[in-house]
Amino acid sequence: MDLQLTGKRAIITGGSKGIGLAVAHALAAEGVDVVLAARTQETLEKAAAEVAERSGRRAIPIVADTSDDESVRALVAHAVEELGGIDILVNNASNQAVGAGFPDLAGTTDEVFWDDVNVKVVGYLRTARAVAPHLAGQGWGRIINISGLGYRQTNSIVRSIRNVSVAALTKNLADELGPQGINVTVVHPGQTRTESKALQYQAAAKAAGLDLAAYEKEIANNAIGRVVDATEVADVVAFLASPRSVSITGDAIAAGGGLLGTINY
Repeated sequence: MDLQLTGKRAIITGGSKGIGLAVAHALAAEGVDVVLAARTQETLEKAAAEVAERSGRRAIPIVADTSDDESVRALVAHAVEELGGIDILVNNASNQAVGAGFPDLAGTTDEVFWDDVNVKVVGYLRTARAVAPHLAGQGWGRIINISGLGYRQTNSIVRSIRNVSVAALTKNLADELGPQGINVTVVHPGQTRTESKALQYQAAAKAAGLDLAAYEKEIANNAIGRVVDATEVADVVAFLASPRSVSITGDAIAAGGGLLGTINY
C-alpha cells in the first residue's frame, strides 16, 4: 500500500531515541522529511544523521524543550523555515525519569506530578497549539499523540492521569480541528522494546534464569506472547500520519499486542 506520504514534512518530539526515533525512521522511509526534536544535542544530531543516511530524506535535528512554550514556538518556526511548512506532528516527548518507580500516594508529590504532566500533557498542548495554524492554513494535517496503556491500569497515579489526559486532549483537538482537514489520534503503546529496553530485558532475563523469549512473554502479558518492538509501533504511527487514515480521528489505537483480560469498546 502506498501511504501517499512522499514529500510530506513532519516534526517528531522526543525524536532522538526509542519510539520517537523509530517513528522518524518509518516516516522517512515513506518519503517524509523530518525534524527531530529533543533536549540533548549530541544524541539528537547522531539520530538525525542516522535517519538521513538510511532514508536519503532530510532529517534536521533541533534542540527543544516541550516544557517551555518559547522553546516550542521556536522549534516550530525553525522547522517551517527549514522544510517550507509542516504536515505532520508526532508528539512523543516525555519525562521518563518521573514515575519510573511507580510511587504510591505519599510518594506522588506535587513536583513529581507537575514534572511529568508539564512535558507529556501540557507539552503536547503547546506543540499542537504552535503547529495547528500551519496545518489549518493548508487545509490538511495530522497530529499523532503517543501516550501509553498506563491509562487502562493503576500501577502509577501520575502515569494513569497523564495518559488519560492525552486521550482527552486528543479528542478535543480532533473535534475542533477536523473541519480544517486535520486528523488527531492517540497511540497507546504497552511494553515496548527500544534500544535501551532491549538491554534491560536481557539483563533481567538472565537474573531471573529465563531465556529472553520467556521473559518477554511474562512481562508483555498480551495476546501475541511477546513485547512489541518500537518499529512496530512506528508502523501504526506512519499509517495514522498518512492520507489513508482519513476515517480515523479523535480515537485511540492500542499498540501493545492485545493486553490479556481487557475488553475495550
